[in-house]
Amino acid sequence: MSKKRQKRKVIKENLFNKRRLIILNEDTFEETFSLKLTLMNVFVVATLGAIIITIVTTFIIAFTPLREFIPGYSSSKLKRDALELALKSDSLSKALQRNEAYIQSIQKVLTGELEYAKFNKDSILSAADEVVPQVNLSASKQEMELRKQVAVEENPHPNPPQRRGSQNSEK
Repeated sequence: MSKKRQKRKVIKENLFNKRRLIILNEDTFEETFSLKLTLMNVFVVATLGAIIITIVTTFIIAFTPLREFIPGYSSSKLKRDALELALKSDSLSKALQRNEAYIQSIQKVLTGELEYAKFNKDSILSAADEVVPQVNLSASKQEMELRKQVAVEENPHPNPPQRRGSQNSEK
């Protein structure tokens, strides 16, 4: 166990020992730049730099048209066109179904499978569409009596109190 501790201690010393980075002019041996560093500082700066570059690259790709050049991503114009074409094809397929139903009904009449008295163009076309039944929304006598009863219970005073201004105007 002491060997492990010694190895950890040596690694810790190497990480936190200060070192100097010096840039010299080779012709004159003049010091151009000098910087004190530790291996831990270099590791932290390199890691943070890699993370920042990754985040910036991700945002550039995600929020600019550059993403269209990546395989698997489609352009927004292409998506709009696909949606428009899907809507058109849906409406065309409905129209085609109506026409086919009409043509089949005509063929039945022409071949004699359907009697003429039962044939109606409007009924054939309306068979493809759902008809919403009409509902009578007028109030019944019982409902009107209930409404009056609720109004009486909500307003126990039949004559509302008059304001002073209205009393003075009557005199």
